[in-house]
Amino acid sequence: MQGIQTRATPCDRPVKKRSKKKGGSGGSSNSEFDDMDGPQARFKPEAIDTLCQLTKFTKRELQLMYRGFKQECPSGMVREETFKGIYAQYFPKGADTSQYAHYVFNTFDQDHTGAITFTDFVIGLSVLARGSLQEKLRWVFSLYDINGDGYITKDEMSRIVTSIYDMMGKSMDPPLEESTTRDHVERVFQKLDVNRME
Repeated sequence: MQGIQTRATPCDRPVKKRSKKKGGSGGSSNSEFDDMDGPQARFKPEAIDTLCQLTKFTKRELQLMYRGFKQECPSGMVREETFKGIYAQYFPKGADTSQYAHYVFNTFDQDHTGAITFTDFVIGLSVLARGSLQEKLRWVFSLYDINGDGYITKDEMSRIVTSIYDMMGKSMDPPLEESTTRDHVERVFQKLDVNRME
């Protein structure tokens, strides 16, 4: 049994082209973002018109998001540890969000550079906030497909489900037992596994 499979490619968004110049964005004009960058900026996102085409956000929404992104990440990029800290702020104190945040980070970091750029961030956020059902399912599939091979194995699903239960932590009533994750994964695979022997 190999696992649940999708026919979608791991990343359906256009390939980003960036110039090799420091702070380059593929040669596009970026004046709407330029006035927001401080002297320490190291990465500039794609031009705002390009981001409008790649996402379902307006220019104004992108400008506001960029402003907030730059406050948290002045370099224009966020590394995993910083992302985990930001992510944890949205959950109750004591919730263990670290592992799930790791998986979310890797799903946003499609080019596996170890950093999420503003472009990576808004493309992912656009799918989650305003994407079609198909786009959201594709994103969730890539979250669960930890090794990116196009299949979700029981082990991968167990890791994600465990990380979700860890986030819920002490708020679970009654408290979770170790077998709960295993049972949950077994039920899902019985319903969805396209590779099982009939």
